[in-house]
Amino acid sequence: MRHTPVYIICSPRPLVGKTLIARLLSEFLLLKNGEVAAFDINLKEPSLLEYLPAITETAEVDDTFGKMTLMDRLIVDDGIAKVIDLGFHAFDEFFKMSEEIGFMKEAARRGVAPVILFVADTDRASARGYPMLQQQIPATALVTIDNEFVVRGELPPAFAHGRTLHIAALPVFLKTYIDRLTFSFTAYLRNEKDTSTELHQWIRKNYLSFRELELSLLLQRS
Repeated sequence: MRHTPVYIICSPRPLVGKTLIARLLSEFLLLKNGEVAAFDINLKEPSLLEYLPAITETAEVDDTFGKMTLMDRLIVDDGIAKVIDLGFHAFDEFFKMSEEIGFMKEAARRGVAPVILFVADTDRASARGYPMLQQQIPATALVTIDNEFVVRGELPPAFAHGRTLHIAALPVFLKTYIDRLTFSFTAYLRNEKDTSTELHQWIRKNYLSFRELELSLLLQRS
């Protein structure tokens, strides 16, 4: 049985690479499936909407209308993968709402498969936020993102027990290059003839990691 995936990329902390991961995942899904629906819940730049305006719309969880409008879009089993770039300011409110309305159970009932991608950090907010997610989200649907650019060295033990996805750090000059609003990961793969470049290998590795995550989720639900 196939399920419509909903990827929620989140952290209670700013500047942890959340939008970068949302861009990577959105471009991977667009390349693989031909379509993807992305939602941007952010207060400040840079935002997913600026990088991928053709597939992204803004969403809000500050009022009841905004919450219901977003949830109505997320629990539709239409076969189109969804990516939510959840700003740190909306972290608590989103998951409070999720628990109150029974989002995980309702999604499963409707054939939708939410996957929470939690971007780890070593601060207190992350240390508090992760256990809250563990109580609310099934272990099979909770993935810790180990962004090497943010967490230098080993992940704190609290994050290292479940499923993890590693994002290697890029040199600063390449990070600046991919941070341009006009940059596309898929376009780079297609246009760069030298497949041995560090950036080419980095993008391919992350796309393969997303593919492996997809396959593991499919196997769990088959």
